[in-house]
Amino acid sequence: MIEITPHISIDEADIVLTAKRASGPGGQHVNKVSTAVELRFNARAHPAISNEMFIRLRKVAGSRMTGDGVIVLTAESHRSQIDNKRAATKRLVEMLEKAAKRPKFRVATKPSKGAKERRITAKKTTGERKKMRGKLKIVD
Repeated sequence: MIEITPHISIDEADIVLTAKRASGPGGQHVNKVSTAVELRFNARAHPAISNEMFIRLRKVAGSRMTGDGVIVLTAESHRSQIDNKRAATKRLVEMLEKAAKRPKFRVATKPSKGAKERRITAKKTTGERKKMRGKLKIVD
């Protein structure tokens, strides 16, 4: 079991990991060994993920989530398959932790009377300062 929060945990069996060949340079090693890992996790069908968490997860995942609600992550930065598996699952856990946090409820407030007055006086002093920068008028 992978613990996301104290209330949310997912089973390793719900995560599908498949090995594939990594892209890019690497010579003989990259051509014969499948070190890259593709992780698939069906977030829509998972019972631990609530509907509101799924909506937040969709925003967090972005293009990494398919239309069916499956998160697809690819890890190929390490030379070993085990390290790539760890990296992919770590990224999934971080994504789920971020989606599990409820955004803080923001209470709309108005600026105080003193703050409004300070703003107006600051604007007036700035305007007066800029007036002094103009061309000098010669008085006869």
